[in-house]
Amino acid sequence: MTSPRAWLIWIIGIFAYLVAVSQRTSFGVVGLEATERFHASAAEISFFTVLQLLVYAALQIPVGILVDRYGSRAMLAGGGILMGLGQLQLAFADNIPGGVLGRVLVGAGDAMTFISVIRLIPLWFAPGRVPLLTQLTGMSGQLGQLFSVVPFAMILHSAGWTPAFLTLAGMSGIAVVLVLLLLQDLPPGHPAPPPSQGLRATGISLGHAWRQPGTRLGLWSHFTVQFSGTVFAMTWGYPFLISAQGLDRGTVSGLMSLYVAAAIAAGPLMGRFVARHPLRRSTMVLLISGCTAAAWAAVLLLPGRSPLWLLAVLVVTLAVGGPGSMIGFDFARTFNPAHRLGTATGIVNVGGFIAALVSIYLIGLVLDVLYASGFSRGDLYGLDPFRVALSVQFLLLAGGACAIIVTRRKVRRQMAAQGVTVPPLLKSLAKQRKLVAERRRTP
Repeated sequence: MTSPRAWLIWIIGIFAYLVAVSQRTSFGVVGLEATERFHASAAEISFFTVLQLLVYAALQIPVGILVDRYGSRAMLAGGGILMGLGQLQLAFADNIPGGVLGRVLVGAGDAMTFISVIRLIPLWFAPGRVPLLTQLTGMSGQLGQLFSVVPFAMILHSAGWTPAFLTLAGMSGIAVVLVLLLLQDLPPGHPAPPPSQGLRATGISLGHAWRQPGTRLGLWSHFTVQFSGTVFAMTWGYPFLISAQGLDRGTVSGLMSLYVAAAIAAGPLMGRFVARHPLRRSTMVLLISGCTAAAWAAVLLLPGRSPLWLLAVLVVTLAVGGPGSMIGFDFARTFNPAHRLGTATGIVNVGGFIAALVSIYLIGLVLDVLYASGFSRGDLYGLDPFRVALSVQFLLLAGGACAIIVTRRKVRRQMAAQGVTVPPLLKSLAKQRKLVAERRRTP
């Protein structure tokens, strides 16, 4: 039976992650205001988020190693302090270098948060609960995004830039206090971690994690299904919906809230699927990536502005990618020993954010090139330029799907050598239908 202490530890962890996501996604709401405040071009505004994500991605593997060595408590507290300092810097910045420095600090603190929370779950909970709790942890981050979309945006538009970012800094301070006062790395009676490894042993552990095909399958899964929603939520969704699609701010806030609600609803369903069908995880990842490509194609190829219902379909599809990307961490957990979990999780978490930063920067670059060439015929953020710029995502979706298929073959060969075979999907579905029919016939 899970102890009340375990639930308290988890709640503190997800609050810290909620705060981190609210810091991460806050700049996606201020894209138009930041363009005016910093007198910046589209490429320069995208650079804010690209550099933040670059810092985040670059720190994932080092942070994973440090979490394995020093524990989640120290890393969560350090991350909260860095994010608070970053938002303080951004609150008073009035030029591009000052703003970029703030986002770098936010990216560094954010990088220390998710891995630290994920590492707590298998230490405090039974293995059967881990997939669902991992999904629920990811869902808590969506609530953080909801904060940036609604309350933060309201403070920004009513009180102004500085009070809005000071509010985010205050949230980081609360998270740091809770972590230091109440969070523990290990449950009572759990064996103490082994002594800290030297650099050579750390390098060997990192090499083992990378050479494990299951870790790389997790990385490519995260790469493929996570980035498009991140691009939409963190940078280009807000300008696309307002300037290109002509929606008012209230409708855009509603769509962003729908994004959060859909991700929250999909999380438990994804967790149950992973727990019940562990041999079909990669199939679900490929299905989500295909749906993402289809939703973007429908919106970008439609002549004129898209109807609201189609934009809602796009938003829901992108939202499912968040819980879908959590499958990558389940690959890291099941194919690596506990002492290497932080390192493997860091490797996986690099994937989606590398894809996101590449996509965000390329979209901004294409928008600027089209504007300079006269293609946009007026607005930098017009519908036609966005159609071209957002299409760069198809290249990343296709490349990621191919990498998943190639890596999955290696994983399945490894599993076959261990006596675990994956039956063909159609055969498996037929068997499942037969079992369901037999259960219905049984009185």
